[in-house]
Order: sequence, then structure tokens, then C-alpha cells
Amino acid sequence: MALTGLQIFKLLPKTNCRECGFATCLAFAMALAAGKTSLDDCPQASDEARETLGAAAEPPIRLVTVGQGEYAVELGGELVLFRHEKTFYHPTAVAIEVRDDLPEAELTERLRAVQALSFERVGITMRINSIAIRQTGSDSASFVKTVELVQANSPLPLTLVTQDPGAMRAALAIVGSKRPLLWGAAEANWREMTALAKEYGCPLVVTAGDLAGLSSLSEQVTGNGYKDIVLHVPAKAAGDVLRAATAIRRMAIKKRFRPFGFPVLASVGDNRDAYLTALTAATCIAKYASMIVLDTVDPAVVLPLLTLRQDIYTDPQKPIQVQAACYAIGNPGPDAPVLVTTNFSLTYFSVGNEIESSRVGAYLVTVDTDGTSVLTAWASGKFGPEQIAEALEKTAIGEKVEHRKVVIPGYVAVLSGRLAELSGWDVLVGPREAAALPGFLRSYTAN
Repeated sequence: MALTGLQIFKLLPKTNCRECGFATCLAFAMALAAGKTSLDDCPQASDEARETLGAAAEPPIRLVTVGQGEYAVELGGELVLFRHEKTFYHPTAVAIEVRDDLPEAELTERLRAVQALSFERVGITMRINSIAIRQTGSDSASFVKTVELVQANSPLPLTLVTQDPGAMRAALAIVGSKRPLLWGAAEANWREMTALAKEYGCPLVVTAGDLAGLSSLSEQVTGNGYKDIVLHVPAKAAGDVLRAATAIRRMAIKKRFRPFGFPVLASVGDNRDAYLTALTAATCIAKYASMIVLDTVDPAVVLPLLTLRQDIYTDPQKPIQVQAACYAIGNPGPDAPVLVTTNFSLTYFSVGNEIESSRVGAYLVTVDTDGTSVLTAWASGKFGPEQIAEALEKTAIGEKVEHRKVVIPGYVAVLSGRLAELSGWDVLVGPREAAALPGFLRSYTAN
């Protein structure tokens, strides 16, 4: 059972040194009890206290790693129920399922399609995280052959889906050193599967017919000395997944119920309705799957899900931003237009893409606004005449062009007079929306 804040406080040095980032040891103890900080942040904690507080120092949801190296995926490790309370740390992993009964040519083509599911948005590459290989019959030879082929054709971590310990062992003889996720521990075979997970050091998925069975199985596996486990939500319909995953998350975060203190895996299944598949998967990403398994390679389904994942797992206190600098877009010359905007990534890429589509070479100066949008930055005093004038001087854009004309976003037209006074540049008011920039720029060059 987790310790209360007062119980933790009694074990701390009580020096109020503030080295942990909190004003008092009591405040630190309360945060530690709530899972919002780590005991490692207390440099003066004794070894005895660290041993006693081990359980309280663990995050309410265990961090489990699948795979190795560049493509390794971290599941769980979350501290809060709602993102605005702190943030979410480890984005939902997305796996694509392949079956061992697929003909080799069809399997190879599906793997190519998985590799093609890589997209760039606001300067960040979004991609699939794992390939789930499912055994469909009793023939372990076909399962092993599929594992070999997938490993040879994809660098992604594997999820091995079988409840046959013999087939799992045969597959692990090939890929066990790469730390695949073993999906197959149930009431009938959990001892054998746990032994395999221990032997190869691989994370293990446990599954049961309902939450009570899942809790019992989790306790059995952890009681057997293995804690790198993932919980398979016993549901497929979107509503059932939502209820089950929410119950698990609440019990782990609010009640510190250890049997549910692990990442959650949800299988979207083989639904052939693309809209329903996307809806179910989106529900799983939002509430609260650490990993989802899809049976589709349709970019029209996958791209929106990866975009949703990126948005949910962006730290609300640290917006995605680009470096404040002067960017040359196209092939700008000494007469090229000069535009300014904020360094919020979505704003930068929206404006940059429209400039590029206009086929007019231009310079885009981004002002450091801590990654906030134009109106937000203006309202908070981060995108005013002083900041823009400073950015024009700091980037030395005046040395790259022979004119002194700068274009500001239409929404902050009110800044033009004061900016002209401070910077000495002629200030032109551009369009309010980025979509209108191509026409504006073509008109600009014609003048």
C-alpha cells in the first residue's frame, strides 16, 4: 500500500533545504505521495529512507520499454489523470498487426506499407512504433517464419502475439535479444509465459476476460517476481475500452492500486469500417492506452491518429517551437519580402508552407515568444514592437536585403506605427490568415 504524505514526511531529513524544488520537506512529501515527483530529487534522503520509500517513489504507472536503440518505445510512466494537471510523458505507441497466415508476397507488401506510414508535422516526424505478429493457428513453424521475415525487413520493435509457450520460445530464440513485447499471458499459461519473459528480459502482456480477472492475473505475475508487464484491456468496442481503460487509470493514479499500476494495451481489431476504426483508436489514445494495435495500413486512418497523438502528448506548458531566427524560404534575393511571425511551430510551418507555395522567395523572421501564437503572444506582451524590432536587429536581416520593408501579421496591425518608429523600417500589414499569403506576396512583388 502507498504511504501517505505524513508517513513519508516522517522519513525525510526535515531540513527544508529546498534542493528538491519545494519550499518545505512536507510539501515535497505530499508531492511524492501524489506521484508528482521522485525521491531522487531529495539529495539528503538516507539509504534507509530510500529503501522504505521505494514503493512511494515509484510512479503510479510503471515505465516499460519495448525494443532497443533508436526505435525503442517507452510505455507508461504517467503521473496524472488529466494532462492539464502536469503533462503526459510517453505518447501512445501505435502497432500494426500482421498475421502468420499471410502469403510471403502479401506480407512483404504490408511491411512496405508500414514503413511508408511516416509523416512530418510541425518539424516532427510521426511514425508507427511496432509490428504485432499474430499466430493464427497451431503451426508454430509459420509463426517463426513470419517473425524471421518481419525482423529482416523492418527495424521496428516486435510484438509477439501467441498464447502458445512453445511458439513464443521458438520466436524468442530468434528475436529475444531485441526485447520484443510478449503478448500472450493468460490464466492458463501465465507461469510459462512469465518464465520466458524473465529468461529473455522482455516485457509481458497479461490479458483476462474482465477487470477482476486482469487484477488477479497482474498480482499473480508480479507476485512471481516480474514487474515489466502491460495490461490488455478486455474490450474491443470503443465504449467498453473507454470504461475499462479509465477505470484502470483512475485506480492506478487516485487509489495507487498496484495491480493496475502498469501501461495499458488496447486492440482495435479487424473492423473494416475505416471511420469506426479511427474513432475507436482515437478513443484509446485519448483515454488511456499506452499502446494500440491496428489492423490497417490506410494512411487516411493512421495520419489523423498520429496527429491526435502528437497534440495530446505535447506538454501544455511547453508548446512546440522553432528556433527564433531568420529563415530563407525559396530563393530570396536582395529585393525579397521580409515577413515576421512568432516561433510557435504550427504558426511557422503554416506561414512557411504558404510562402513556399506562392513560389516567391522571401525571408521569414521568427520572434521568440516561448512558442505561442501571434494573438496569444501579442496579448501577453511577447510579440510587440520592441520584440519585433529587436528580432530584426538580432537576425541582421537588413544586411541581406536592399530595402527596409517588413510585413507583419494582419491581426496585429495596431503595432505598425510604433514598430516603424522603433525599427526605422516601413511596416506593411499582411493578411490575417496564412492562406492569403500567396496572393499577397505575388501582389507585393508586382509593386
